[in-house]
Amino acid sequence: MTAALAEPAPDPDLCAALRADLGDAGYTADAVRDGWGPLADEAVGHGLTGPALAALGRRGAGDALAVLARLLFLGMPTEVDAVDAALPRCGVAGLVSLHLATVEEGLVVPSALVRPQDVADEAGAGHWWIASDLDEAALAARTGGVLPTDHVLGVGGASLTLAGLQLPAPAGRVLDVGTGCGIQALRARHYADRVVATDVSSRALRFTELNALLNGVTGIETRHGSLFEPVAGEQFDRVVSNPPFVITPRSAGVPEYEYRDAGYAGDALIEAFVSQVGTVLAPGGAAQLLGNWEYRDGDDGDGLRRVRGWVESSPVPLDAWVIERERLDPLAYAELWVRDGGTVPGTPAYARMVQAWLEDFAARGVTAIGFGYLLLHRPASGSPTLARYERSPQPVGGALGPHLLAAVTAWQRLSALDDAALSAAVLTVAGDVTEARHHMPGAESPSVIELRQGGGLGRTLEVDPALAALVGACDGDLAVGVLIAAIAELLEVDGADLAADLLPRVRELVFTGFLAFA
Repeated sequence: MTAALAEPAPDPDLCAALRADLGDAGYTADAVRDGWGPLADEAVGHGLTGPALAALGRRGAGDALAVLARLLFLGMPTEVDAVDAALPRCGVAGLVSLHLATVEEGLVVPSALVRPQDVADEAGAGHWWIASDLDEAALAARTGGVLPTDHVLGVGGASLTLAGLQLPAPAGRVLDVGTGCGIQALRARHYADRVVATDVSSRALRFTELNALLNGVTGIETRHGSLFEPVAGEQFDRVVSNPPFVITPRSAGVPEYEYRDAGYAGDALIEAFVSQVGTVLAPGGAAQLLGNWEYRDGDDGDGLRRVRGWVESSPVPLDAWVIERERLDPLAYAELWVRDGGTVPGTPAYARMVQAWLEDFAARGVTAIGFGYLLLHRPASGSPTLARYERSPQPVGGALGPHLLAAVTAWQRLSALDDAALSAAVLTVAGDVTEARHHMPGAESPSVIELRQGGGLGRTLEVDPALAALVGACDGDLAVGVLIAAIAELLEVDGADLAADLLPRVRELVFTGFLAFA
């Protein structure tokens, strides 16, 4: 439908008026959740709007929050008079001028959603209003729920993940590649002086511009183009990207959604990004992105090894920390993304598209698809010193950006310390670390000792008694070397041998956040 494909028309004055109206109405994520209750909120997360609409109806036609939640959150047509009353400054005319709605037979018909989004980082808690295209539930009555190929996605799980991964450290210029609705650009402006946001979709760029105006954020410039073409010859302190990394078959009848598919075969988009990003990174700069990579021919190490090859092919040498968070088999991956486009399971179209995915994977011998986070760094001087490719599938809570920044800062400090200097360092145990000891029935000594991390990546490490003793003694008082010597005497082992065994593992514990420099 034309309304769903409208391109926003950002206007500073109208966006300021809409921002004031939304603020006066108390249109926040918490207020909306409270307005329709926990059951309806869970149903909305499953694409079911009935319980929420019923709860909003009970609040009365004059309730501004209910009107806005119905119109802008759920994307439901709403009476003109009710919308004008809920938005006294912007009004229906303003929504129409912004290309966020049309008027049809006395109803305001939304062309886009404007949803409140909680924001929480090191600066504190707040909220944004994020405009994006109508989702599957809002489109269901108009197009059967299948998304248009130029759909601009709102704030989803992946975009929130990357926003939470962004390093919370000051930066001059940041590049957001594939900005979509602009969520990463908005997040980057919390710490960056300027942001350049690029996308192949002009509609996405208009949404980004509108969202910046709607939230009163300046310093975001938009440019049209693919990957690094719009910024050729420029350098940035930080690059962030939630690129259209979904592996999609190049087959007739399979939609190519701009928000998730860049037209590359297989995982070639992430390969292109990784091998080229160094050219736009300033010395000392870092790039962060999400991505998929293929495992081929049943080789368990193939996926991460392929990513390593892409990093090593970069003409600009890069440090790399790649964390694989999930791995899916081809069928699960195909069904995930066919459903994501709104195609209903059990229909002939669904079966045809899943088959197209499976045939595409089979042609390359793909047996699994990995998903994860990539953190790449251009050394300010010298050669790369970090090449870490790991799997970390355990659940994590909260934003990982502060943890990643602490790890990178620790790695840079550790890189400058030889073993003698590390032995002279004083360390302390992180406040979220606990120890668990497992004994066989009747045994005096534990058979397993584990260190568990409550924050960060939530790691659990099995350690031996010597390392457990060292960690337990790191209270910010004595140097590491002194502690190792005391433990060697207690265990009646050679001190030099024990130091040679423990110091590399101490480096790992500092990098992963179990230990910290006092």
